[in-house]
Amino acid sequence: MDIQSDIRFKGIEACKNKVWLSSPTMHGEELQYMKEAYETNWMSTVGENINEIERMASSYIGIPYAVALSSGTAALHLAVRLAAERLYGRQAANTGMLAGRRVFCSDMTFGATVNPVAYEGGEAVFIDTEQDTWNMDPQGLERAFRQYPDTRLVIAAHLYGTPGKIEEIRAVCDTHKALLIEDAAESLGASYKGRQTGTFGDYSIISFNGNKIITGSSGGMLLTRDEPSARKARKWSTQSREAAPWYQHEELGYNYRMSNVVAGVVRGQWGHLKEHIQRKREIYERYREGLKGLPVTMNPFDGENSTPNFWLSCMLIDCDAMCECVRSEESALYVHKPGKSCPDEILEALSHFNMEGRPVWKPMHMQPVYRNHGFVTRDGDGRARTDAYQKGERAWDVGKDIFSRGLCLPSDGKMTAGEQEKVIEIVKRCFR
Repeated sequence: MDIQSDIRFKGIEACKNKVWLSSPTMHGEELQYMKEAYETNWMSTVGENINEIERMASSYIGIPYAVALSSGTAALHLAVRLAAERLYGRQAANTGMLAGRRVFCSDMTFGATVNPVAYEGGEAVFIDTEQDTWNMDPQGLERAFRQYPDTRLVIAAHLYGTPGKIEEIRAVCDTHKALLIEDAAESLGASYKGRQTGTFGDYSIISFNGNKIITGSSGGMLLTRDEPSARKARKWSTQSREAAPWYQHEELGYNYRMSNVVAGVVRGQWGHLKEHIQRKREIYERYREGLKGLPVTMNPFDGENSTPNFWLSCMLIDCDAMCECVRSEESALYVHKPGKSCPDEILEALSHFNMEGRPVWKPMHMQPVYRNHGFVTRDGDGRARTDAYQKGERAWDVGKDIFSRGLCLPSDGKMTAGEQEKVIEIVKRCFR
């Protein structure tokens, strides 16, 4: 699209300052705690900041033990190891802990949710998404257990800060005597039926990556009700050193512990979690109101049972309002038609005006690295129904459909109301 000459966008000026998808919102206290780490010379992986954010996370979320780690991915990896050891014993402690075993995973998520399964030699089997929350489908999970009855581990993510049907997922896991790892990386502060996300899993994780609801620039947290598991995770995260006067190692370890400096940033951010969530909610509501009348809907949530943190505001284009479009592995083509648009056209237009949006997560079963893995929908084996999809029966592969029609809108907490109105105006003009 040649936006420079496209009369639909006449009169719109590019933003002088970049409007980001979701960038850190800093307040000042972060610098105070970082400076404290510097001045006391506690710059490594021990210190008061680490101790304090573990206490704060445990208290706020309602989980007895929290372990501060270098990233949410590190937390997921150690959660997978803890679950595998609990399920299968320590016979493979120095090799892949899953050794060819299957793990049921959310399909529509970031790769970090599922990659730790591969780190430990396991095979991820992907469970399709449900339409109500864009998260793992409990009916699909139930069918997967019937198809692969020996599976004993599930990893379920909460997408874009919206809780999935986690109580139902938990019940399915309990019925089949499976452990649940809850990936709450994007959903800190969100709740389901009055309980914080991160409290439903046997092991759970949150993330403090630079774009999350609160940030440490990096960092993550492992949550558990089991003190021996927390102690083991701390040991593994510091290279599995034994209690010897020299460096003694009896099992594999990792350099996964959070630094006291990063913990200082998280500590300074924590008191602003509530206001960050409120700001994100306002952004979501302004989009929902401003986009009325267009053939689009916002990313859904279960208003009766869940309270999202509204980390990212996303949009889904109605099926009959999609213009012709096609995607390869790395690029996209579309043909505009009045009254219609597509995610790639809207994202291109936003980028031209110095605004960052993104496609929604590409489902894992569509990723080249995982295309040979199992994929289960509520109707059965998704890969066996390609013909049905080609005939227009979209419901069988919900994640693929959302990916084709959805996009993430600029959701930065520092975005002004005027800047957001410009986003809304650009989206409207894309449908002209």
